[in-house]
Amino acid sequence: MRKTLKLIFIAALFAVCFILPANAEETIGINDLINNAETYDKQTVVVEGEAIGEVLERGDYAWVNINDGTNAIGIWMTETEAKTIETFGDYKHKGDTLKITGVFSRDCTEHGGDVDIHCTSIEIIKNGNIVKDKISNTEAIIAFVLLCAAVVLAYIYFKVLKN
Repeated sequence: MRKTLKLIFIAALFAVCFILPANAEETIGINDLINNAETYDKQTVVVEGEAIGEVLERGDYAWVNINDGTNAIGIWMTETEAKTIETFGDYKHKGDTLKITGVFSRDCTEHGGDVDIHCTSIEIIKNGNIVKDKISNTEAIIAFVLLCAAVVLAYIYFKVLKN
């Protein structure tokens, strides 16, 4: 009898620890937010994306745009939160990857009816870096051939056709 009770206890403990689903925050794609705006309106959501552009300061608050690869959205946050972001994505940089928790609005009355997220917490998942573009050999050869063609055409134009 005791052996059976121990076995049941261990099985129940196993079920509680490993079978029950975890209550982790699930991130939502920005495109999903926009396409299902009525469903997520005024709901707390979690999104991840690269900080792009620059901070647009508005008094004690700021706008930061993030892009998750499917779309981009404006995040309304405090100026203090915005200052924690070190790198913004542009042609020469990969921006910090942010995890934003906030309230989604499909038509924010505070901001003229725009789609936005009012940040309640921000976490930097990955720091940004400088992007170094390398020119491939093929690109260099094509550029050289086009340069030579341009020089030949310029010579023909100025020496042959102008005389």
